[in-house]
Amino acid sequence: MNWEELAKTLVQPTDSKIVLLVMDGLGGLPVNGLTELEAARKPNLDETARRGICGLTDPVFMGITPGSGPAHLALFGYDPLRFQLGRGILEAMGTGVEVGREDVVARGNFATYKDGLVVDRRAGRISTEENARLCDFINHQIKEINGIKISLYPGKEHRFVLKISGSGLSDALTDADPQKEGRPAVPARALQPEAQFTADIVNRFLEELKMALSSEPKANYALLRGFSKFPSHLPAMPDIYQIQPAAIANYPMYQGLTRLLGMEVLEVGPSTEEIFEVLEKNYHRFNFFYLHFKKTDSAGEDGRYEDKIKAIEEIDHYISRLWELKPEVLVITSDHSTPSVLKSHSWHPNPFVLVSDKAAPDEVTHFTERDCRRGSLGRFPSLYAMPLMLAYSLKLKKYGA
Repeated sequence: MNWEELAKTLVQPTDSKIVLLVMDGLGGLPVNGLTELEAARKPNLDETARRGICGLTDPVFMGITPGSGPAHLALFGYDPLRFQLGRGILEAMGTGVEVGREDVVARGNFATYKDGLVVDRRAGRISTEENARLCDFINHQIKEINGIKISLYPGKEHRFVLKISGSGLSDALTDADPQKEGRPAVPARALQPEAQFTADIVNRFLEELKMALSSEPKANYALLRGFSKFPSHLPAMPDIYQIQPAAIANYPMYQGLTRLLGMEVLEVGPSTEEIFEVLEKNYHRFNFFYLHFKKTDSAGEDGRYEDKIKAIEEIDHYISRLWELKPEVLVITSDHSTPSVLKSHSWHPNPFVLVSDKAAPDEVTHFTERDCRRGSLGRFPSLYAMPLMLAYSLKLKKYGA
């Protein structure tokens, strides 16, 4: 029996509330001896650690670097090895793109291409307005290829969604993304013979896009990853856990994932202040809240060590507002680590703290990677986070006689 099936036999509805704050890409590696968490001045996060029980989480397995999709699935109690979702469908759902059963979608990045190399995977993080202009231009330049309709939908900054529509399409493709800067562009490859037609369409599109954007100073190419179709079966969180969940996230990928899981996505603006305002305004309506904070991950991916420290210090200012709401369970953690020195996601475990009046505080007094290692929860799979939250909110019945 897997966890989702077991949960259905154990969960019981209660009025107790759970707040899960995910500080994206929070974990780091030392620079001059200190990680970003260790260097930051964060009295409220440290006080949360003193009030709770701490540990470290692994999203998939030790040593496996996760994408944001599987890392979040694990936090919500879905085995990321059983429920595999392409980044494309998550981005599409979050952007509000209608995806038919035969469509294939992919997450796109506008990028800078020079002398045969991808020199900037995010095109200098162009503005959202510039992104919209480029998508509109491409949609007029490239409408279809071999009878397959091509559509681009702008997202935030450099991100967009590619949707290809027609018959005979497959999502069994590799990413058309070298993953690192300073490398040649790579084509999409078919993972199965029946996907070759789709791979040819995608690669033809990239060539035509490169020609169409040749005069652009920054966004003159595109990278594609996470080719996917609409998932055939994904159980909803309200059905599994008997909760009323809400998501407060302003990036399309996280909105898309939470919609697929049956959460109500609440409208929120780009500022950190608004995350907490929306939570407070809607606190009476739901009993499970997922809050997403992106700035720590963005700074880590760009290698901006000092900015990641500032992002941690910025959100620390608001943590006391979570205490004031007095949820039965408060968890602060991350989906994955994004060390500034690596400029990418990594396999390093994530700091985790759970506060509940049903949990006697452990000896941890600072919310850092090294301190959480000494916590009473030890090192555990992220998949255990949801059972822990349900247990400490008294939403799980006894197992067995």
